[in-house]
Amino acid sequence: MTNNKTEPIPPMLPDIFTLPPYGKKPPMLLGGYCGHCDAHFFPKPRYCPRCLGTPDLKEIGNTGVIHSFTVVRTKPPLGLPQPYGVGYVDLDEGMFGAGLRIFCLFDPGSMDQLRIGAKVRLQAAPLGHNGRGEVRLRPFFKPIDGEQEG
Repeated sequence: MTNNKTEPIPPMLPDIFTLPPYGKKPPMLLGGYCGHCDAHFFPKPRYCPRCLGTPDLKEIGNTGVIHSFTVVRTKPPLGLPQPYGVGYVDLDEGMFGAGLRIFCLFDPGSMDQLRIGAKVRLQAAPLGHNGRGEVRLRPFFKPIDGEQEG
């Protein structure tokens, strides 16, 4: 198994989020940016759907606001915890200029804190497996205590 203490745990998919060690810089989502169209995408497509150009891989953010969510209480796929939360987060535009709405997982330990309008921050941790029982890092959003948009 790849969760040997000397080997880093690989991500669920390449080029979705920055990898540890995080240290001074927290995890960031990676997406595509087409300079020709000035458009952001998540995840990064092979070709820009607007102009068919090749988007660059770019950090697109790590904070946002919950647009909608649901808590799934049936048997989860890929070794995810039960229950697990999924939904849409509107990424903050900030210095990255992305402002995208993305579909994502939520922190399994924060199901009771999920609220529409709640501010969230990206985390990355071992969560579930790759379908063959090998532990994988996954990005998920965690509510930021006490902060909501009105």
